[in-house]
Amino acid sequence: MQKLLTTRDADMMANLYRYLQQNGVPVTVSEQGNQLELWLTVSSYHAHAKALIQAFKDNPEVANQASNNAVNSAADSASTADNNSFTPSILSIMLRQAGWFTALYAAVVVVVFLGLMTPLAEGILGALLFNPNDFESLPWAQPWRFISPALLHFSVLHILFNVFWWWYLGGRFERYYGTKWLVLAFAVCAIASNTSQFIESGPYFGGLSGVVYGLFGIASVVGWKNPRHPLFLPNGLIIFMLAWLVLGYTGLLWVNIANTAHTAGLVSGLIIGVAIRFLTQYGRR
Repeated sequence: MQKLLTTRDADMMANLYRYLQQNGVPVTVSEQGNQLELWLTVSSYHAHAKALIQAFKDNPEVANQASNNAVNSAADSASTADNNSFTPSILSIMLRQAGWFTALYAAVVVVVFLGLMTPLAEGILGALLFNPNDFESLPWAQPWRFISPALLHFSVLHILFNVFWWWYLGGRFERYYGTKWLVLAFAVCAIASNTSQFIESGPYFGGLSGVVYGLFGIASVVGWKNPRHPLFLPNGLIIFMLAWLVLGYTGLLWVNIANTAHTAGLVSGLIIGVAIRFLTQYGRR
């Protein structure tokens, strides 16, 4: 993250923050002593953010004008929707909540799931399972297999659960921290969870759950006691995810659960979350 501005003027910071958000610039505000700090969360927006900040300094009323325009635009859209009995597309709303990697990976997961219902299923499994020909050796000669089981899902409930949480957690993570960080977190959590599950039970497993629990671990750490953070999770949701993890070990659930993958993903996610918090705090000094 990059620091854009420091001020003691809370009203000015609130107006500037709203103005940047309305213009699509991903920023967050933190408090350091009696100072408010404005941070850019995705470095590729730096030039755009600087230009908008300068425009705001030259004319602070630009924020109010932008706000009024947004309200009028929303009112016009609502009026048009009422007149035409049209409701906003759920798909368009969902797409705004995720980055391109989140959307692309979700699409590939769905395509693979559909492919498993065709005569191509045997070939797909052979290409994506961790190591279909060996119950003991790690697939060093085919390194993609450390990650590829995260593409496999074997029931509608399985894929719905994982894609939903991938979109919710992965999308917010990508929008806030950037695509590079999401790709790194995905790779680490996938490798950790898939390798651990292979050592525990052999090669016949699949699913994105290890990565989902990894993202859950990251969100639990970076958003802890910070309701303004995009990855903040309510206590009830944290309890649900942990209870589901524990239930998997009891054998009471009606589905087979890759418990080791879930746990390994969670642990790796917690470690990544701690690293992100450390790097964020270090970067602010």
